Amino acid sequence: MQNSKPIVATPTLKRRFICLVYEAFLLTAVVMFALFVFLFATQKLQGGPVQEYGRQVVLFLASGAYFIHSWTGSGHTLAMKTWRIKLVKLGHATVPFKTALLRYVLAWGWVFPALVICYAFGLTSKGQVSAALAINIVLWGMTALVDKNGQFLHDRLAGTRLIQLPKPVKVKKVKAAA
Repeated sequence: MQNSKPIVATPTLKRRFICLVYEAFLLTAVVMFALFVFLFATQKLQGGPVQEYGRQVVLFLASGAYFIHSWTGSGHTLAMKTWRIKLVKLGHATVPFKTALLRYVLAWGWVFPALVICYAFGLTSKGQVSAALAINIVLWGMTALVDKNGQFLHDRLAGTRLIQLPKPVKVKKVKAAA
């Protein structure tokens, strides 16, 4: 009888959510820089539809570039590296570009349904939008509780998984003999 427990440990939900908060801070810096460049380049189009919709496109593309580049390279973002979490795809040395792109689009499940609901029902106050986002994040996070390997829905659908990397081995310094 085979053991159904995975060989490689899945990071705990607590670890993944702490990593998610750290990721939000890092991503803010990335998209702020991209927005700065965009707004500087389009300053003569102040208030027009190019700036209005362009900001949203820049946010989507800049965050996508950050995540996809990180996942296809080392398998983790800076926040994931800090918390020793890595994204892998079984049978591949690194996560393929198409898989990383699919995972990025599917990961919008963390917030996109809440934004659609807010738009559909005309919810515009900060409290309403925050509540919708919080409920969506909790519900999306709970998808890991129903997966046998503890993976989020976007990982299951993209064929990827998050793994917990071991603690680095500390090398003891040996005093040189005099």
